[in-house]
Amino acid sequence: MILVGVDFGAPHFDAGLEELGLLAQTAGYAVAERVTCKRRAPDPALFVGSGKADEIRMLAQSTGASEVLFDQSLSPAQQRNLERHLGLPVNDRTLLILEIFARRARSHEGKLQVELARLQYLSTRLVRRWSHLERQSGGIGMRGGPGETQIELDRRMIGEAIKRTKERLEKVKKQRSTQRRQRERRDTFSISLVGYTNAGKSSLFNGLVKARAYAADQLFATLDTTTRQLYLGEAGRSVSLSDTVGFIRDLPHGLVDAFAATLQEAADADLLLHVVDASNPSHPEQIASVLDVLRDIGADQVPQLLLFNKLDAMEPANAPHVLVDAMELDGQSVPRIFVSAQTGEGLPELRALLASHVLAQKAGSDPMPPGSLPEIGEPVS
Repeated sequence: MILVGVDFGAPHFDAGLEELGLLAQTAGYAVAERVTCKRRAPDPALFVGSGKADEIRMLAQSTGASEVLFDQSLSPAQQRNLERHLGLPVNDRTLLILEIFARRARSHEGKLQVELARLQYLSTRLVRRWSHLERQSGGIGMRGGPGETQIELDRRMIGEAIKRTKERLEKVKKQRSTQRRQRERRDTFSISLVGYTNAGKSSLFNGLVKARAYAADQLFATLDTTTRQLYLGEAGRSVSLSDTVGFIRDLPHGLVDAFAATLQEAADADLLLHVVDASNPSHPEQIASVLDVLRDIGADQVPQLLLFNKLDAMEPANAPHVLVDAMELDGQSVPRIFVSAQTGEGLPELRALLASHVLAQKAGSDPMPPGSLPEIGEPVS
């Protein structure tokens, strides 16, 4: 497989295509070569232009690559034109993420959500490279009305499948809503783990509640929301802790919409634990991507606590002087704590911080009033 990325001047451009390579590896593909180029705007026909397309075709021939994968989303026309020009299957980042989600979904709800996103993506690709879509299939004894083209029939069948899947997901959404109302009646304080994929959310979840949720050093290791009770001794009560699906840069809107029922857990939470991979040099861009998704699902107003995870993997020169401090996030001072899900360092301090939030909510006060937190790097008294 050949990976292709185009730099349009965006600040988050991955020049080494590292993340795309990890996604491809997660999906089980071997990367033969990586190609990047700069453009002011996408070429309407071939996205990268004819010259670069010729270069990719020769590279594919020399390396024996059987597929080309773009880091950006392609239009159906660009995808079709590239496949004709290169003589190879061409896919984009969106389809790759959908494929990974389809493989990783385990619960009935997760499978429905992925299926809806896949159908919505497929509905725009019916004109890709299938010549049979131009044939007429109508007539007596055939499915579809007389003269109905195959593409019209396929589009109608996909439309019906989308409708059925949405109806099933609506039932799941109602069930989740009922469960949330029950928790509210029981006066349950709910906390949701959110963050960029592979930031260590599931490992932290396991460390806090002694659960056995699947955790691995790979992108999108878990898709299904898991909820457990977490007892906080300092607060003298239990809280509800949920591990949610990880976010990623340019997460397809179809997936955001499809996973609305799952992501609603974050929007309805009393507190978000925003998990950050502190050892990743790109963590500022990853934080920004997570904030974008939180805004999309209406969870940007939920109080946040930043968890800088993987303290054990940080370079010594970047190691923090204190475990608890604060940093500015969207113009507001947000409490931050450094932890390691691997070694357990910082978890006792995290429990104490969570207990203070729970007690403050019960008392109706601000758990972290302005001026109560030290500046970044200032020792905690």
